[in-house]
Amino acid sequence: VLRDDFRQPPGDVVVAAGEPAVLECVPPRGHPEPSVSWKKNGVRLSDKDEHLTIRGGKLMVASTRKSDAGVYVCVATNVVGEKDSEPAKLVVF
Repeated sequence: VLRDDFRQPPGDVVVAAGEPAVLECVPPRGHPEPSVSWKKNGVRLSDKDEHLTIRGGKLMVASTRKSDAGVYVCVATNVVGEKDSEPAKLVVF
């Protein structure tokens, strides 16, 4: 089972360059419990990127750069399939 509704979809975030940014996501209820990954501008983010931390649905950027700006989507995945959240913008000024 994987429901449609994200319990908390990510919201737009505006930060100054160098500041930390956190995009929060609570995936839909599912069985088995879905895992969360993130896409930026349609491309899946790697958890190997040391600049980013993905923990419990949150995407954390320790020190934002101009290049981090973009449109982020939270992706919930389990054996049934995957669902994308509404997009959220990260604006870095």
